[in-house]
Amino acid sequence: MSGLRASAEEYLALRRALGFKLESHGPRLMSFVRFCEERGATVVTTDLAVGWATSTASDHEAYQARRLDVVRIFARHLQPLDPATEVPPADVLDRRQWRIPPYLYSPQEITALMSAAGQLRPAMRAATWRTLIGLLAVTGMRQGEACRLGRDDVDLNAETITVEDSKFGKSRLVFLHPTAAAALRVYARVREETFPQAEAGTFLVNSLGWPLDRRNTPHTFAVLVTAAGITAPPGQRAPRLHDLRHVFTVATMLDWYRDGADVQARLPVLSTWLGHIDPKSTYWYLSAVPELLALAAARLEPASREQAAS
Repeated sequence: MSGLRASAEEYLALRRALGFKLESHGPRLMSFVRFCEERGATVVTTDLAVGWATSTASDHEAYQARRLDVVRIFARHLQPLDPATEVPPADVLDRRQWRIPPYLYSPQEITALMSAAGQLRPAMRAATWRTLIGLLAVTGMRQGEACRLGRDDVDLNAETITVEDSKFGKSRLVFLHPTAAAALRVYARVREETFPQAEAGTFLVNSLGWPLDRRNTPHTFAVLVTAAGITAPPGQRAPRLHDLRHVFTVATMLDWYRDGADVQARLPVLSTWLGHIDPKSTYWYLSAVPELLALAAARLEPASREQAAS
């Protein structure tokens, strides 16, 4: 084992002991270590770090900059132990975000998706997919969070869902509308009747009674999108299951604007609900969705006129 590999494994073990999952960070760091080993390098340098970060199929610098951050964090840890280590500068790659606009399903399209899901076979698979689509649309949860939900995480008496240890290690409480809770009760009864002896501890199960595999969900969802007759405009990414989270977020903000609410004051609440690490991730929607941008601009116009008059 090379010294660099041993140092990387010790570093990852330390961070995991502190509670970090490192699900993508860990594999990326070890990929960088292999990159160095293939070149006979034993010390982290800026040239090596940038070379590895840019050796990817994506030519978008923001993505490459995130890859470089994996090495930068490791190099900062390693430098006191090995002074020859170079910490790559933070600005060596352009990290300005470029996010592909989401596909925003209309209420009619969500209904069509759920109807298409109801045609799946066997019946348990249909029930699970109808429930998954509805749950994501009315709560804004991430699909991985929904797939991992334990049965004890869904309290249908209190009409709440507890999302444990999700992205960034955050946990949160999601409140259900009574109609959503009622739909989940129906699903829970169907699941219990189909699988009296629980095969899995998750709330949502596949047709065999086991947890949903989120790696397989894109394939099934693509089938449902086609069956529902949904097509993306030319040049736009194909509709995804994750876009239901965007629909919830945009619909919530649109309702606030139309009701005359103080959106700026409420955004931190929405960020917490969504499990965003900070409000700036939620602010992105203001520029990404034309209708939201127009409403925000209209809200600012009276204030601008008042300032000009004074």
